[in-house]
Amino acid sequence: MTTITSKQTKATALTQVQALIAGTDKHFPSGTITLGNTAYATATLIQAFQSLANALTVLSAAHVSVKDAGLTLTGIETKVLPVIRDFTKFVHATFSNAPQQLADFGLQPPKARTPLTSEQKAAAVAKLRATRAARGTTSKKQKLAVKGDVTSVTITPVKQPAPTAQSATPAVGASATTASSGATK
Repeated sequence: MTTITSKQTKATALTQVQALIAGTDKHFPSGTITLGNTAYATATLIQAFQSLANALTVLSAAHVSVKDAGLTLTGIETKVLPVIRDFTKFVHATFSNAPQQLADFGLQPPKARTPLTSEQKAAAVAKLRATRAARGTTSKKQKLAVKGDVTSVTITPVKQPAPTAQSATPAVGASATTASSGATK
């Protein structure tokens, strides 16, 4: 026998409550049932069970409604958010020096960039040079100056297998391949 617990899904709980209502209505159509120390009329039990079933149904419908609203919102956001982003850039470009007009749009003027101190610039240059040295990166001109000779490399030619006795005439592609490979040697 299954009982209604908090771990089962709402759909399973609803099915179970509906089965309890149907079974109570079928086997105890009228009368009184004592549970614990409390006597319940059958109609009262069915009414309590039905109220739970109604609440589960309303909750399920609300979940579906929330999911639908979320999907609708996502669809609209994918269309409208790029337009909002572009319009915001346009407004910033148009009223970049007018903080009052930007405030009318709910925007703030861009903050002025703080210039680096001489100590910060020196630290940045030192960090850049240390990174280049650690990674071995070079400039474009330094890369052009690097030349290399290839030594101790053996090239082994790839030989095609001899035609079998079954194919008396070579295929068109095979003859073109042998002719081109013979010309490059």
